[in-house]
Amino acid sequence: RSARQVIHRLAGCWRHWGESHGYFDSHKDAQAFYDEIAYMMTHQMCAPNSPQWFNTGLAWAYGINGPAQGHWVADHETGKLKLAEDAYTHPQPHACFIQSIDDDLVSPGGIMDLWTREARLFKYGSGTGTNFSTLRASGENLSGGGKSSGLMSWLKIGDRAAAAIKSGGTTRRAAKMVCLDMDHPDIETFINWKVREEIKVAAMVEGLKFIAGERAGDGDPETVGETASRLGLDLDYDFNGEAYTTVSGQNSNNSVRIPDSFFDAVDKGEQWNTTWRTTGENAREFNAGKLWNDIAYAAWRCADPGVQYDGTINAWHTCPSAGCINASNPCSEYMFLDNTACNLASLNVMKFYDAECRVFDVEAFEHAIDLWTMVLEISVLMASFPSADIAQLSWKYRTLGLGYANLGAMLMQAGVPYDSEEGRAICGCLSAILTGRSYRKSAELAGEHGPFAGYADDRQNMLRVIRNHRLAAHGEARDSAKYE
Repeated sequence: RSARQVIHRLAGCWRHWGESHGYFDSHKDAQAFYDEIAYMMTHQMCAPNSPQWFNTGLAWAYGINGPAQGHWVADHETGKLKLAEDAYTHPQPHACFIQSIDDDLVSPGGIMDLWTREARLFKYGSGTGTNFSTLRASGENLSGGGKSSGLMSWLKIGDRAAAAIKSGGTTRRAAKMVCLDMDHPDIETFINWKVREEIKVAAMVEGLKFIAGERAGDGDPETVGETASRLGLDLDYDFNGEAYTTVSGQNSNNSVRIPDSFFDAVDKGEQWNTTWRTTGENAREFNAGKLWNDIAYAAWRCADPGVQYDGTINAWHTCPSAGCINASNPCSEYMFLDNTACNLASLNVMKFYDAECRVFDVEAFEHAIDLWTMVLEISVLMASFPSADIAQLSWKYRTLGLGYANLGAMLMQAGVPYDSEEGRAICGCLSAILTGRSYRKSAELAGEHGPFAGYADDRQNMLRVIRNHRLAAHGEARDSAKYE
């Protein structure tokens, strides 16, 4: 009933799980952790992601359990999996998920199973991203004979499912990311998907205006406009209106995964080959320059698709031994392995800046980073997940997502233009401090509790990426060739 109760529910739950799993040396330390976290949330210095507000602490504070929803829990010590006994003893605190999809209609891990997994996430306030490049293109052979209807037919089903589910039981839309590799035969259709739908909306809105005074047929007592009014049909350009809900593609962010070789083809004016999903043989061929122009036009026209630079993303991958990074969460701040999850928190940089003295309190910022890295770490051990695979890999890799907010307001208060060299330097500096300090705190936690289970397989890659972060932070690698 009050912000005080909500903050106590969250901070108290984190303290409970941390204390019961040996994250504090004493009861006094646990109380200090609770006090500082509660103070920071009360003063809006930091906030966790939405699912924490929706789900965390309901069982701990109020005894609200809720029926089981098919979530999975990994034992903190062993990683052994079990089905969650209820909805909130092990809550779903993660906002960001990346899920895989197999080219199979009804088997676990397949197309229809993904819609179920997505629904389980949307219900508890989370978002999900998937690379759909495994699905057959239109015209590919089916095992039982006939031809595939193609990628787009399945994307439209997922789009309608997302539209019907409100995130976290609120009026907020479900958050969904759809990624596609540039070598998929349906890439051109995917790039132009939302452009086509925008044209349909315009046709409906302007078409109704044009025929509003007409009658649908001889003897019709009403004009089209009168009938529309009687039925409550109001077609306009409101993105929540009926025109937009009628067309497809309105419930996801779309992104194309572009390899360096595609840009080479654009530079050289070459053709771009796509490959059939079933055989790996060359499929449809496109002019690379035209595809690139289509991407630019579509992004200008309707803000999608976004661009994800596949080569650069995987060059900074800390755990490549486990596989490539294929997709991101809906907002694209989380890029990691398929079937993993990340819980987020954001530090409010305005609260660390003294506008009167024009001083940023780095020491307090670093202390806050330490505290909230612990919050996110504790959140992993208490969490449940929508599938066994995600529970297993999230336990194995324990990805955390600490960021910051309100940079623009802070720069404005400091009198620094957002789009300036100075503004970008401040942004880079804060990002470097946050990244380095959070890694440092993670290392300290690993010293006490052991590193994440997948660390041994990727120790050298992990340290290589951290060294590259240091090179970037110290300005020692302006030439990309200097990175490891």
